Amino acid sequence: MEFKQSLAQRIIIAFALMSALVAGAFAVGIVFTVHLVEEKLISAGLGGDLRRLLLMDNVSDWSHRPEPDQIFYFSGGPGDFELPRDLRHLNPGFHEVFREHLSYHAMVEIVDGRHYVLLQDQSDFEERERILFAVVLVGFVLSLVLAVFLGWVLARKVMAPVVRLARQVRHRDQLLGLAPPLAPDYAADEVGELAVAFDATLGRLRQALNRERLFTSDVSHELRTPLMILASSCELLLENPGLDQRGRAQVERIARACAEMRELVQTFLMLARAQHEDASMSPQQTLSEVADGLVSLWRQPIETKGLKMIFEPGAPQSIRYNATLLHAVMGNLLRNALHYTESGFIRLALMDTGFVVEDSGVGIPEEKREAMFEPFVRGNEKRGEGLGLGLSLVQRICENQGWNVSLANMEPNGCRFQVDLTQST
Repeated sequence: MEFKQSLAQRIIIAFALMSALVAGAFAVGIVFTVHLVEEKLISAGLGGDLRRLLLMDNVSDWSHRPEPDQIFYFSGGPGDFELPRDLRHLNPGFHEVFREHLSYHAMVEIVDGRHYVLLQDQSDFEERERILFAVVLVGFVLSLVLAVFLGWVLARKVMAPVVRLARQVRHRDQLLGLAPPLAPDYAADEVGELAVAFDATLGRLRQALNRERLFTSDVSHELRTPLMILASSCELLLENPGLDQRGRAQVERIARACAEMRELVQTFLMLARAQHEDASMSPQQTLSEVADGLVSLWRQPIETKGLKMIFEPGAPQSIRYNATLLHAVMGNLLRNALHYTESGFIRLALMDTGFVVEDSGVGIPEEKREAMFEPFVRGNEKRGEGLGLGLSLVQRICENQGWNVSLANMEPNGCRFQVDLTQST
């Protein structure tokens, strides 16, 4: 499992590790140096004491000559001065000897084949070592705490311009054409170079969005005239009394397609503007009004296909929504249900602040469910009709209006689309 830390955390960890290495090296060096120097001093002092004892003329009484914390032995010595068996193997020089529960420093000399050993209790030395270890450990811990604190302070200062730049880039007005450049607010350093790169990228993104809006607006505007001509021609044909039943049905189908195309063009035009403040200029309708119009429009095609149209009007709130966009969302979901349902039913149910469209169609495979709202993704590629743009348009409209659309499969088959029209904050 890979752990991902933020840049600030990495700075703090780097400071802590660097402090641990440096402070650890210094601590080990101090302990080793003090231990070595103290052993050298003790060895020199103990050696001097042993040589002083060997140079004394009167060797008949040794009891008063060693220091209080020292014990003197020599081979062949009288009584307590006799060299013990556990010290006879020691070579000349300085040693550390453990006897019973105590430890001693020992200095050994051999003169004329005779072994002389002087022991000195090292309890004071060990106590000083323990104090030294405690001081070094406390210093090591304090250095780590100080390093973490300094790393935190430095990380805040280093990351402050980066955090500020991230907030500026995320601002919703950054894609507007009049948005000021970011680079002048920063020094000519790495963060400044990052701001320059963001300016270049955002500039290209603004140009692409502007081209998209212009293209959508131009196409929507140019399509209105031929659609009006088609609609007028259909009206004239329907007034012709000599038109037979089959021809009249075809003309009505063309007229219905023209009406849907006009609504689709208007929807694209509104999405191209993408300005919520223009919503008051658009036609407003309640959820019930939009649903009644679409049920009357789609009931005949649905029942002609042999399906059952179920409409549950419920008791939705009398909130007025953008009629064009709400009509596009609900109409695309009904069209999608009709396209993928061969038998059974299509159900439209209104709720308090939303609606549900259910069908008994082929359903959507689990592996495609998350991608169904992407452009050019279709539930069943074997069907020749449709480009897979209907659900993408639904998702885009919902994001633009702050609505929420969700997809779930029905049992044993079919789909359930739920749209929540509550404005997201």
